[in-house]
Amino acid sequence: MGNSKSGALSKEILEELQLNTKFSQEELCTWYQSFLKECPSGKISKNQFESIYSKFFPDADPKAYAQHVFRSFDANNDGTLDFKEYMIALHMTSSGKTNQKLEWAFSLYDVDGNGTISKPEVLEIITAIFKMITDEDQKLLPDDESTPDKRTNKIWVFFGKKDDDKLTEGEFIQGILNNKEILRLIQFEPQKVKEKLKEKKQ
Repeated sequence: MGNSKSGALSKEILEELQLNTKFSQEELCTWYQSFLKECPSGKISKNQFESIYSKFFPDADPKAYAQHVFRSFDANNDGTLDFKEYMIALHMTSSGKTNQKLEWAFSLYDVDGNGTISKPEVLEIITAIFKMITDEDQKLLPDDESTPDKRTNKIWVFFGKKDDDKLTEGEFIQGILNNKEILRLIQFEPQKVKEKLKEKKQ
């Protein structure tokens, strides 16, 4: 991104993002200006990403979850997110097609990146999600999903897996498409994030 200092978004990246997201050219240019204001280098580090994420969840501890989200969007594994990776992340988590979102969810849960998900990996992400649920909200959870272990067991049973089985991406996506309960269990109330994003844009 040689021309990032000029504050203009390169034509190639603009065209690619228009193809791959629902954002208009105008929206992308506006996002880019605010991105450069926050990150003059044109890259977001993991720490910056965590701090942006923390603003969405002032009453919780989203650090562990933010690290997993960051990992799943750092497409070239260079430890930073450039504008393109950042916008694709925004698109996927807010308005991506169901299948795209599920592919992203798979990469989020595939902690070691080996192409399958194990039960301990599900537990790791669910534990990170629980750190973002306030104590009051945790009290409202049904008994069979009121702890990370219970929720992980419930998800694993829905997938029809034994403890040491692995889930492929195809099984993961199909299982969720067949059972909306799984989708609810693997997510963290994205509505709150969407509302905060809307406020930020206005």
